[in-house]
Amino acid sequence: MLRVALGEDFSAETLAAIALGEDLRLVLGREALARLKKARATVNAIVKKETPVYGVNTGFGALAKERISAADTGTLQRNLLLSHAVGVGEDLPANVKRLALILRIHSLCRGVSGVRPELVRWFMKLVHSGWLPRVPAQGSVGACGDLAPLAHQALPVVGAGEMVSPDGKVMATRKALNKIGLEPLELAAKEGIGLINGVQISNAIGLCTWARMSHLSVTADIAGALSVEALMGSHAPFDARVVAVRPHPGAVATSQNLRKLLRKSEVRKAHAECDRVQDPYSFRCMPQVHGAAKDALDYLGQALVREANSATDNPLVFPARGDSISAGNFHGHPIALPLDFAANALCAWGNISERRISTLIHPAMSGLPAFLTPKPGLSSGLMIPQVVAAALVSENKTHAHPASADTVTTSADQEDHVSMANFAARKLELALQNTERVLGIELYTAAQGREFHRDLQAGEGAQAAYEFVRKNIPALGADRYLGPELDRMTELVKNGLIRRAVERKVGVLKA
Repeated sequence: MLRVALGEDFSAETLAAIALGEDLRLVLGREALARLKKARATVNAIVKKETPVYGVNTGFGALAKERISAADTGTLQRNLLLSHAVGVGEDLPANVKRLALILRIHSLCRGVSGVRPELVRWFMKLVHSGWLPRVPAQGSVGACGDLAPLAHQALPVVGAGEMVSPDGKVMATRKALNKIGLEPLELAAKEGIGLINGVQISNAIGLCTWARMSHLSVTADIAGALSVEALMGSHAPFDARVVAVRPHPGAVATSQNLRKLLRKSEVRKAHAECDRVQDPYSFRCMPQVHGAAKDALDYLGQALVREANSATDNPLVFPARGDSISAGNFHGHPIALPLDFAANALCAWGNISERRISTLIHPAMSGLPAFLTPKPGLSSGLMIPQVVAAALVSENKTHAHPASADTVTTSADQEDHVSMANFAARKLELALQNTERVLGIELYTAAQGREFHRDLQAGEGAQAAYEFVRKNIPALGADRYLGPELDRMTELVKNGLIRRAVERKVGVLKA
């Protein structure tokens, strides 16, 4: 079981494990507890002095000029959650909600939010129970944070909203808390706003997508290598000397992966007598294209991990000087831009994969039977899976339009620039789904292409990929119902199973 220490920096590996659903136990260490107590004491002192501090003894947003009495500060925080929980759309996936909840309480444990330790412990018990709030996906502009979805996430602490059981049953929060053995809390000053300032929902969606993209990054290289062997293509473009003179990190990593995947290839030897001078770009430019996408993925990961370990509250409380600062750490732009950039990386992987699929099914390009069927004409073979891939990569071009290029003023012009980080994260996940399907189609297609020259052993990694595909899906002879088989290929890609099968043969490949 994974031990997760709140308030201590989470590593990329820890975040990926949480994102992928690993069992865990949250721990509140002494240092984090001490930070919480000091920050809470500072908030109590502010309330006692009656100095106006945003969100502590004032209204919110455009109502910041309205003063709140000390007696009403708790009611103010409860009202904040109730009024802001107006999200719409489908409930977020359980792994996203669990990660978002952990990220939110982790941020509180940085010691600059000013909430009570009891609040953190309450949410720790909620995480450990396996029950989660119902959190509608839509309604955030990523400005003061993911206000609406984070308010839904926080509602259980005041006994409001709905919750979802570990087996997916939805019920009223009061009834769910009775089953868990938790009682609602009376919020104190600063605690409501402490629970909803920040883009932890957007970051959690991004992290869950990023973790799957790490599998996809490797799987794209595996699919490309298998396609090279199906085409009986050249290995020369993957020579280490090529990327050495243009050493972008992603290109170097992709080139290394391809050499591992293609070593000991009998196809390469057969290519020595081939009269083909060059393969299409989608084959020989894999280090450059896959590599650029890897670099974008790395940029995304760095931004999301940094955000996960940040304090995003407003105002921020600084116990060392006994004061607070109202600022903008909640704003989602630092992750919105990388999320949008990563959508273009998915376009790169999907577009080039679809082009390799098209090449393999085209007899004039591949030298293989049309649509990779033994009986072209009587059978249509893999004609339409390529059409599906074309449709999916076309959709991705729309998903790649940057959400962060837009801003809509909110809260009576007080919050006049917003990031749209939430939509950037959600459309990235949609683009990922499409790209996983496209790579599944490529693996299916490349494995079928190998059926026509199986006498030549493919490179070690490519051969391992081919054999793993065949353990799950038989070769295509006459036309048959392919839908469930292509769904199965998508699952093998999404869950990283094909990656693991190949890495057992060739060793670790670089994402």
